[in-house]
Amino acid sequence: MNTIKKLPLNITDKATEKIHHVIKTKKNENLKLRIYIIGGGCNGFQYEFMLDSKKNTNDTIIKKSNVYLIIDPISLQYLMGGTIDYKEDLEGSKFIISNPNAKSTCGCGLSFGM
Repeated sequence: MNTIKKLPLNITDKATEKIHHVIKTKKNENLKLRIYIIGGGCNGFQYEFMLDSKKNTNDTIIKKSNVYLIIDPISLQYLMGGTIDYKEDLEGSKFIISNPNAKSTCGCGLSFGM
């Protein structure tokens, strides 16, 4: 497990607050937000999020304030320099990733192409 002091991925205060709130409602302080990328979506790759307490050997742990993100090494290479935000509007609520590495993104912001 790698813990990084300089963040390869930025997390907004709004996203940090939401992650903390979700974990608090689960009543399990060992949970962290896992962010990973899978093939699929309308642009080739898709962002996925899940709560996880399991850390794999090569996972990178990113800490901001009182929350932790877990990212596997393959996903991290696609997310470097990006920003995670949390958005609530008339369409609903979701985590959004602004990814400078993406060549194209879909309208919903959940998939991207390289």
